[in-house]
Amino acid sequence: MTRPASIYKKPRTSNPQPEHRAKKYLLRGLVINRPSQVWCTEILHIPMRRGFLYLVAVMNWATIKVLSWRLSNSLDAEF
Repeated sequence: MTRPASIYKKPRTSNPQPEHRAKKYLLRGLVINRPSQVWCTEILHIPMRRGFLYLVAVMNWATIKVLSWRLSNSLDAEF
């Protein structure tokens, strides 16, 4: 029995590049106890019929509130 093929392209967001180094986790041991002390970003890919949409959100780590977000159909640097 064969598996059905997906109707959208698979994301290529996890392919490591040899020239990109992994960064150390700089927040280890840091007590986050006030708003705007630490911000974080999240990039989500949303499968669509013909590819993906990408959602980027900037969040306040202490309050877990979204400060800003954008939706795009590409992962260009200016996005």
